[in-house]
Amino acid sequence: MRKQVLSRLAVILTVLAPLARAQETPYMKPPQAILDILNAPELPQVSVSPARDMILMSTQLRYPPIADVAAPMLRLAGSRIDPATNGPHRAQYSVALSLKKIADGAETKIALPANAKVSLPRWSPDGKQFAFMNTIANGIELFVGDTASGKIRKLGAGAINAAYGEPMNWIDSHTLLVQLVPPGRGKPPAEPLVPKGPHIQESSGNAGPSRTYEDMLQNPHDELLWDHYATSQLAIVDVTGQGKVTAIGKPRIFQSVSVAPDTKHILVATVHRPYSYLLPASDFPRLVEVWDMTGQVVYKLEDAPLADKIPIGGVRTGRRNYQWDTTQPATLVWVEALDDGSPNKKVPHRDRIMTLKAPFSGQPSELYKTVHRFAGLAWLEKDRFALISENDREKKWRTTFLVDLDQSAEPRQIWSLSTQERYNDPGLPVTRPMATGQRVVVQNGDWIFLSGNGSSPQGDLPFFDRFNLKTLKSERIFRCEPGSYETFVALLSSDGSRFLMRHEAPADPPNYFVRTSSGGAPQMLTKFADTAPILRKIKKQLVTYKRADGIDLSFELYLPPDYKEGTRLPTFIWAYPYEYNDAGTASQVSGSPWRFTTITGPSELFLVLQGYAVLDNVAMPVIGTPKQVNDTYVQQIVMDAKAAIDKAAAMGVTDPNRVGIGGHSYGGFMTANLLAHSDLFRAGIARSGAYNRTLTPFGFQSEERTLWEAPETYLNMSPFMYADKLKTPLLLIHGEADDNSGTFPIQSERMYQAVRGNGGTVRLVMLPDEAHGYAARETIEHVLYEMVSWMERYAKDVQPR
Repeated sequence: MRKQVLSRLAVILTVLAPLARAQETPYMKPPQAILDILNAPELPQVSVSPARDMILMSTQLRYPPIADVAAPMLRLAGSRIDPATNGPHRAQYSVALSLKKIADGAETKIALPANAKVSLPRWSPDGKQFAFMNTIANGIELFVGDTASGKIRKLGAGAINAAYGEPMNWIDSHTLLVQLVPPGRGKPPAEPLVPKGPHIQESSGNAGPSRTYEDMLQNPHDELLWDHYATSQLAIVDVTGQGKVTAIGKPRIFQSVSVAPDTKHILVATVHRPYSYLLPASDFPRLVEVWDMTGQVVYKLEDAPLADKIPIGGVRTGRRNYQWDTTQPATLVWVEALDDGSPNKKVPHRDRIMTLKAPFSGQPSELYKTVHRFAGLAWLEKDRFALISENDREKKWRTTFLVDLDQSAEPRQIWSLSTQERYNDPGLPVTRPMATGQRVVVQNGDWIFLSGNGSSPQGDLPFFDRFNLKTLKSERIFRCEPGSYETFVALLSSDGSRFLMRHEAPADPPNYFVRTSSGGAPQMLTKFADTAPILRKIKKQLVTYKRADGIDLSFELYLPPDYKEGTRLPTFIWAYPYEYNDAGTASQVSGSPWRFTTITGPSELFLVLQGYAVLDNVAMPVIGTPKQVNDTYVQQIVMDAKAAIDKAAAMGVTDPNRVGIGGHSYGGFMTANLLAHSDLFRAGIARSGAYNRTLTPFGFQSEERTLWEAPETYLNMSPFMYADKLKTPLLLIHGEADDNSGTFPIQSERMYQAVRGNGGTVRLVMLPDEAHGYAARETIEHVLYEMVSWMERYAKDVQPR
């Protein structure tokens, strides 16, 4: 079999035709009905003050102009840096801020600088101030605002360096810890006009599998650029008075910085050479130290080498997941692998959690051992307890224990369930930030609080619970009723008697309400209006049905505003496949039919306004054990797709002869496979996918076998290998600057060549300067134009087959 598939690959590669001459066309616009929705105002994001008396509303610019997206960019070590600002390229930013009192709803608009591009504000620990960054043409400024007055002022701290690491955080209510562009840094290194020699990589023979990452360092000049832009000066800024700035230590490339609860120590992780041309900065050698507040080294925790020998599905050896114990003034906590970081080794315990108190002169002590891989630690706010989770990789199973940090009581198991379980998910603990930024689980006596999606056969019904640490039982405080969708936002009282909720319904736009545990009418805090009333006429329904083998499936059905009952419509299916270990979790419903319909970005839902039925969030489960689940990938997604079409046709809303299929990323990969292996569709739209799995040879999604371990699976799953069978019209769209692991632009370019060379109908649209997710207004409009045009051309009014 292996020889047959490899022979097939060789034949396909030899018949690829060259690309037809590419054409650069102007950006096109979709129909006016779509533009009207795209131009609707953006609703603000909301953040609650630590004092629980105010909310800060931040309105982002939803679609930046292509000029912003096309600005010069450096792609270095997995980061994208704007060399003009020394910040992230294409960072999202807000254009308006306002404060609102929770007690009476009084609102204060904040006067921002002209042409402001501000980051999401950070509250001071006491809630009396907030800080944010503002990006200007040649740098990033630091601002602080007064909550009572809404007035802001710029701090003369110098230019913020936001290229890598955490650029800004509070230490206490009067002090910020920031990363600055080093004073006197000088000009960036010039690229040599003449190369000094070849660029060489070498491996010593030890296995070092790695995923296919984008934006890696390419040569010595890239290394110099990385040093130049990523290096920061750590500093303390006193936000009172004139904003005094005090430098801490020497400039470094800071990966993470965390202040201890005593505010006298800083846990600092810095990356250093030798760098890698295959791995991002997160895998570079890193030095982890404890500094005092002047930058003097107090303790060296770890100097980890380049992480280029980690087994697939494994972790670093040595000390990792380092943090401060939030219940102590200055106690380090970290995790160590007991299996050499390899998931393939059989050991009684995978990890252990270690701890060491200041002054860090003694020997570390063991706090806890996990049977399976460590998956998280959440500190309780008051008592000396923590929630420690571990994952069974093979079973996809997570177990959480309540652990006494003083080890005076045995750990107690509180939750144990599949990582894919939705119906019985207990929710996540409600947390709050400490003064130094670390989050802790909110605690009221023996109670903590949980919030979750509340998935059910009816759809998601979000809830807010309290959980008793003694009895290990939950008590319901609130659950959303069918007919609306209401989610927990924040506690407004320590005992959980008052809390902020976000409410929406099919006819009601999202707004924020104050509720009480005793019930009664909620207090409406915001009054955001419906900015796209035409969407209220869209008919929406959650539909359940079965696959041919009995697996329960679901989709969300959207019908046009003027839909007449009994009319069969051209239909567009949008989906993304997921892998599951068992039929039970694969059959569980997700999503809600009671949400307020909003359509943004290059959404498939815009096709509803063009007369299509849209089947959205279509369940595409692929079920099997982790080692074999993808061996039947193609057969299962074909079954999934056929079941959805059959159900929509049986409902009388879909014309099965006029159905299109689409997806983004792994959904694009799915789309090409469905066109190559079935005759269910009239057209397909695949965005930013990977179509040749030989180009991702060390795994993809949940697949952990390599190409050499499972060649038949890799090749059979690759629609590229079946380009000669793909005769259904296929629209390929891809960002020319894709930044996602595995989905290099060459994937779409070569897929286009393969289909075209074998006589198929195919169109390739490459989007200048766009990443894996598309951002610019001009791009969004053009992508929607392409999608609408493709479906109208090949699916909307075609004759029966």
